Amino acid sequence: MTRDQRDLDELVKRLLADPANSDHPMHYALSQLWLAHRELLNRIERITHVSDAYQSIAREREMSLAERFDKQLRQLEKVARISDRYQQMMRELNIALEEASTHDVLTALANRRLLMERLKAETERAGRLQHDFCVAMVDIDHFKQVNDQHGHDTGDRVLIEIARVMQAEVREYDLCGRWGGEEFLILLPELDLASAQVVVERVRLGIRNLAIRQGTEALTITVSAGLAAHLPGESYSDTINRADAALLRAKQHGRDCLVLAS
Repeated sequence: MTRDQRDLDELVKRLLADPANSDHPMHYALSQLWLAHRELLNRIERITHVSDAYQSIAREREMSLAERFDKQLRQLEKVARISDRYQQMMRELNIALEEASTHDVLTALANRRLLMERLKAETERAGRLQHDFCVAMVDIDHFKQVNDQHGHDTGDRVLIEIARVMQAEVREYDLCGRWGGEEFLILLPELDLASAQVVVERVRLGIRNLAIRQGTEALTITVSAGLAAHLPGESYSDTINRADAALLRAKQHGRDCLVLAS
């Protein structure tokens, strides 16, 4: 209520309360109008009170809804983060499982399964596109003596170091793998016999230059190798068998050498 309204209200109350005005012809009408005015004000006050209470409840409800929404949103964000971590963990696990199924645990080279898959694919590609490829079989000389004299831990170190040298000396798209025990296979795509011989000789010499420390002693390791070029029409097993036969001749010729398959 404004100041003017309050002044008018006080004036009307004084007029109605003055006995001198009780006989005035407008006294009754003014009093009825005053009562109606007060009743209207009371109704407005009650409506205002109800409206304020409703708005307060609405604000509290909105705040409660907002708080619940924020809480649910935080929970969803937490679930999303957990889901992202879980999916990342599953991707890493799948990669690890794939790696374990195709690579040798000790040397991290391709295992026999992956080698055979790539040999099969390379044979099919060679037949389709008339591309050359070669296969080398590499075997560590006197490896049993290393295990017997220095223990299997040293033997494992020898395998790991030889794998490292092989990976360093071949081309990026060649494939080195552990064929079994101390025997390795190298797949050399798109190389003829003469070019492949250069790569395998580089591997053999790199291994011979290894010096693996064993206490105060430095172990020198050599390998023998047999190399075969894939011939049109033969299977990859035939190529491997010819490389293996060449490896046997290398062993018979005194080891630490490379022999080409006929």
